[in-house]
Amino acid sequence: MKRIKKWGIAFLTTALVLTTAACSQNTSSETKGSSEPKTEEGKTYNFKLAHITPTDHMWHKAAEKFKEELDKRSDGRMQLEIYPASQLGTEADMVQQISAGSVDFGFITAAYLSSRAPAFTAWFAPYAFKDLESANAARDTDVAKKILGTLDDQGIKGLDYLFAGNRVMLFKDKEVLKPEDMKGIRFRVTPSPPLQDFYKSLGASPESLPLPEVYAAVQTGVIDGMDMDLDATITNKYYEVAKYGAVTNHMVWPAVAMMNKNTFDNMSDDDKKIIEESIKAAAEYAVTTRSAQEEEFKKTLSDAGMKIYEIDQTLFEPYMKQFDEKYGPTDPLIQEFIDTFRK
Repeated sequence: MKRIKKWGIAFLTTALVLTTAACSQNTSSETKGSSEPKTEEGKTYNFKLAHITPTDHMWHKAAEKFKEELDKRSDGRMQLEIYPASQLGTEADMVQQISAGSVDFGFITAAYLSSRAPAFTAWFAPYAFKDLESANAARDTDVAKKILGTLDDQGIKGLDYLFAGNRVMLFKDKEVLKPEDMKGIRFRVTPSPPLQDFYKSLGASPESLPLPEVYAAVQTGVIDGMDMDLDATITNKYYEVAKYGAVTNHMVWPAVAMMNKNTFDNMSDDDKKIIEESIKAAAEYAVTTRSAQEEEFKKTLSDAGMKIYEIDQTLFEPYMKQFDEKYGPTDPLIQEFIDTFRK
């Protein structure tokens, strides 16, 4: 009996040594692999993306294009669920959710972001770009990329910019023909300091109404007009309550495509590339499609009964200078942006 016990103990000891050696070998292999670039072959993702616009707006169409590109480039490993029209709350809510990781992606207006990361104010320099194509080309400049980088410390990865139409001015029942005609007008403006300051310099009284309240506010005379783009003028049917549309194109209107930074940082290099290339494809699709629609949108609004006209850009030169002198010194990136594009 003692001999059997001795043999049993010897057998167990040998097995334990072999098992420990095998485990040690596996651990060593895993440790070695962890120092190499992450590949995560075959990993699947179920992403969420949120934005504020209705489903017929260009930004939602860009989101659908992004979804399509992710699916195609990842061979189906990356799926995207889109939450349009502020379904997940205000832009402030969405940014908080993206920062926390409960939502993966967002298309958030640079106007809102200018209140969280002041460098985004640069995009609202009046008449910095002659057209949408010029603004789109600015996406790839060093200063534009550095501005995206200011989101890093908020747990957000700035990926790219997407453009809808440039800003225009809509008026309920007054045909404004020069900046001086803006004096005393109650004007709905996105609650962003640079936009509000621009309209204050024109003599208008900016009002920061939530977008869903704007139609009724114009209809009832609470406000006299609004800063808007042609896209939203059509999708939100503002032509029903505003008689005049001045196609000033005085500011560009980028959304910032963003992602939870921790999620991005922990992806493999190949999967990061898929994300970046997919959003780039969506951004190019958006600006190309939108640029081709400019004349079509003007005609749609004219046919709907709105008077569409232009105001000479040179009339705004004093206000352009005022903006540059006020905001340029506040941030090196804003000054660099102005110096780069104000030619």
